Amino acid sequence: MKDRLGFIGIGNMGLPMTHRLIDRGYDVTIFDIRKEALFPLIALGARAVASPAEVASEAQTILVSLPTPEVVRDVALGPSGIVKGTAVKTYVDLSTTGSQVAELVAHELEERRISVLDAPVSGGVSGAEKGTLTVMVSGAASVFDQLKPVIEIIGKNVIYVGERPGLGQVMKLVNNLLNATALAASSEAFVLGVKAGLDPEIMLRVINKSTGRNSATLDKFPRSILPRTFDWGFSTDLMYKDVKLCLEQAETLGVPMWVGSAVRQLWSYVVGQGGGTRDFTTIIQYIEAWAGVEVSKSR
Repeated sequence: MKDRLGFIGIGNMGLPMTHRLIDRGYDVTIFDIRKEALFPLIALGARAVASPAEVASEAQTILVSLPTPEVVRDVALGPSGIVKGTAVKTYVDLSTTGSQVAELVAHELEERRISVLDAPVSGGVSGAEKGTLTVMVSGAASVFDQLKPVIEIIGKNVIYVGERPGLGQVMKLVNNLLNATALAASSEAFVLGVKAGLDPEIMLRVINKSTGRNSATLDKFPRSILPRTFDWGFSTDLMYKDVKLCLEQAETLGVPMWVGSAVRQLWSYVVGQGGGTRDFTTIIQYIEAWAGVEVSKSR
């Protein structure tokens, strides 16, 4: 019999990750504040409970995928949090929270003999569905070795980055700053090209065979921007949160972030214009509005 797992946070990422764990034969206890989010997994055999503490009283290993540092802290350490559970032995945080919250949670849980892995993921909803996520793990090497088979169900590229709590978070924030920068800069470049008279599909062909290619031009432009579907599955609010956390980390360490500060300003503008809940690929629409052009496939 496999040990029962717990999963908290059944959102865009948590749903397919939990689905994969159930498909691999694990019994899973689940919780989310949105009861309707639980129904698809209950239909697959998952057991839903009323609080993180109840999850932690049924499962020895708990994975969480949550939207903000504040929610992570409350789920882990709050009055009805994981820390109140009676069965939990290991906590795996798949969220992007920043190193400060990761360090705080690790300290509090490890004082209660609950092992902690900080394991943020990259790859989006499609990666979660296919099990091809990159997972950046920090924590005790022995705990990582023990749980690696579980983590490999959700991630194709599981990379151990170090023992210290929070290192996984720093790695994720660095990655997401580059992700956010690539999309913001590429959006400006494509709007410029179209305004000057270039065909965006030809631009994409040239750039992806040249030195300007990046994650936005290779994936986001052909899949979500040129077709105008804007359906990548990651919100602008979350991207702005990650960029903000990254720059806060840099400030704490005394690292100048000239380019990063400009990137944060653009993402902040989009959120301020009401775009926070929209897909993060819609950032290009705000630049298009200034220029009076649309970057799209030829009709």
